[in-house]
Amino acid sequence: MTQPDTTRIIVIDDDPTGSQTVHGCLLLTRWDPDTLYEALRDDSPLFFVLSNTRGMDAGRAAAVTREICVNLRTALERAADEGTPVQPVVVSRSDSTLRGHYPVETDVIAGELGPFDAHFLVPAFFEGGRITRESTHYLVVDGEPVPVDQTEFARDSVFAFRNAYLPAYVEEKTGGRISAGAVERFVLDDVRGDVGARLRGLGGNACCVVDAERQSDLDGFARQVLAAAGEGKRFLFRSAASLLTSLAGLAPQPVAASAMATYVRGGRPGVILVGSHVEKSSRQLRHLLDSTAIEPVHVDLDALERDAEQLFARLRAQVDGAIAGGRSVALYTSRGERQFPTKASRLAFGERVSEFLVRLVRHLPREIGFLVSKGGITSNDTLSRGLALRTARVLGQILPGCSVVRCPADHPRFPDLPVVIFPGNVGGDQALAEAYRILSREGGGKRNAA
Repeated sequence: MTQPDTTRIIVIDDDPTGSQTVHGCLLLTRWDPDTLYEALRDDSPLFFVLSNTRGMDAGRAAAVTREICVNLRTALERAADEGTPVQPVVVSRSDSTLRGHYPVETDVIAGELGPFDAHFLVPAFFEGGRITRESTHYLVVDGEPVPVDQTEFARDSVFAFRNAYLPAYVEEKTGGRISAGAVERFVLDDVRGDVGARLRGLGGNACCVVDAERQSDLDGFARQVLAAAGEGKRFLFRSAASLLTSLAGLAPQPVAASAMATYVRGGRPGVILVGSHVEKSSRQLRHLLDSTAIEPVHVDLDALERDAEQLFARLRAQVDGAIAGGRSVALYTSRGERQFPTKASRLAFGERVSEFLVRLVRHLPREIGFLVSKGGITSNDTLSRGLALRTARVLGQILPGCSVVRCPADHPRFPDLPVVIFPGNVGGDQALAEAYRILSREGGGKRNAA
């Protein structure tokens, strides 16, 4: 699907994993007007602004989202003044398991960039096994769809929820401001048919929820949405990644997943940084350590609280020694989610861990050949603060849902370093090991094997 030259899909992404189904586009870790204007003028039909708001409390998330919107409005006005107006399609990209600051972020976007005729919740993410049927959102586990309110994600210590039925989820999260009965439902029969007239009839920022079981469902829906937008309808989206594939209509990625090792610098060993603590990440880490020759290096969070400087020195020595010896490293935090008396204390501890991991990234050996960052917040911190990137371009995916970006050639410490953005809740138990084998060309020998 070819986009008009004036259309840009602008994705405000609450962590850096939303690019997991697209390629060729820019990721922005800064959102000053000049950087946003640069992205508006880019050839790609979409770009991502990495807000990292999922790692913030609601007040900070609102403030950051508002700042992005105000600066974006400035950049759009500049483009119009220079005779190159842009028709924006705004997407608030968030987690496919319904965790995040909804409706905080969509309320701010509507207030700053609206009015909108409707906002759509489209959480389907097919590469991760997330589908929506009869307005209920599911996670496919071992081939069986499980309502997401029955998964570990619904018990998240910050973003817990009780409802997988999306109209009830909306009522729950808006505190009853939008009742379940007021939510417009676009079920499978709708999205697989003609909804053009219905889309054109929406108004007053109506809340809509959208079914999808396969990419073609969203392809047809996106075509009709863009047609209505081209006639002047203004829509806002709260979605996972799969909708972006349909909105952008990109050709297949030019770099095959199996060829991503060609970007590894000099074929040298690399680092896999595992900050995500969800159970899926822990299973993937265990399989990686059990099935490959990678060197394990544990970021002990108890030791971090006792003596951060001593821990930092020890970890840096371990990583430096392994890389110098030609061995890749799995640098991982303690497993499991800690319990805290308040959300604020949980977020504060998370920020302390993030600061420590950022410092480790900044001091990784210059010679590493690749870097894998496991976890959304971990990846955002890695790109924006650890590597200090202003923008990065997505090369494509090494595995379904796992994007590869590359540091610029003039990066002061890691020129041309390929970086894998690996979401915490994506992939089967072998996925992390598979990505490592692609990058390292390791045949799968076990660590300490005879």
